[in-house]
Amino acid sequence: MTLTKNSLGKLGLWTFQLDMQPMKEAQRAAAAIEELGFGAVWVPEAVGREPFASCGLLLSATEKLIMATGIASLHARSAMTMAAGQKTLTEAFPDRFLLGIGVSHQPAVEGFHGASYGKPYSNMVSYLDAMDRSLFFAAGPTEAPARCLAALGPKMLKLAAERTLGAHPYFVPVEHTSIARAAMGPDALLAPEQAVVFSTDPTEARAIARGFMSTYMGLPNYTNNLRRLGWGDEDLSTPNGPSDKLVDAIVAWGTLDDIHARIKSHLDGGADHVCVQVLSANPTAVTMNEFRELATLIPEL
Repeated sequence: MTLTKNSLGKLGLWTFQLDMQPMKEAQRAAAAIEELGFGAVWVPEAVGREPFASCGLLLSATEKLIMATGIASLHARSAMTMAAGQKTLTEAFPDRFLLGIGVSHQPAVEGFHGASYGKPYSNMVSYLDAMDRSLFFAAGPTEAPARCLAALGPKMLKLAAERTLGAHPYFVPVEHTSIARAAMGPDALLAPEQAVVFSTDPTEARAIARGFMSTYMGLPNYTNNLRRLGWGDEDLSTPNGPSDKLVDAIVAWGTLDDIHARIKSHLDGGADHVCVQVLSANPTAVTMNEFRELATLIPEL
């Protein structure tokens, strides 16, 4: 068996919450998430745990849950090291590790890693080439390791379809999904992230959403993508931050039915798998109650 776009199931979780717990607690939470029926958990790389080590520990605490990186930065390690990490986890946990690779963002690349951001698309092509020819003399996996790309624009989306399992778009409104599907064709994995807030109070929900969005609104990769989709200054930059309209487009909030409708919109637009990121007023807590609510949707999707 080889990990395919259908292996993930239609609903997964994208979360930094596990990084905020001691590892023993994170492992218990991962086991509980697996028991709820989610197909995959996506974890980031930026200012938290090293994702290969973290995924290995979480995989060891579960039996069938897929762990995915959303995303591992190509600037954080050489292509040979990235390929070795991928093969190590794939050999140890067959068909349960999906490597999401991205070019990250200029402030993070230059500020955190002291590297040159350069030309994102060209860097990714060269990096994938280097991964493909890298040496690995250890015991290897019996199945081909699976990877996907963090992709927003048409060139990176097409590259994701051509060179990997598919794409993992992050911080996108639902209209991006149908555009991404058209760019990649019918066969590639399309796994967008969708942030949600379980609150029916517009003021509370949008306050939590704006807090989440504040970092990303300062990153040109995301704002350029929003402009490409037709969002203008009147939505991107108001005295109170992004407009209510843009907040509502990026972060789904309300009842479980409201959140279900947003997830379904992505699936109807061509997504194979939607990884939901639950936001709350306490970003350090594991939102297990909300995960349980989301899990009730799995049989309906």
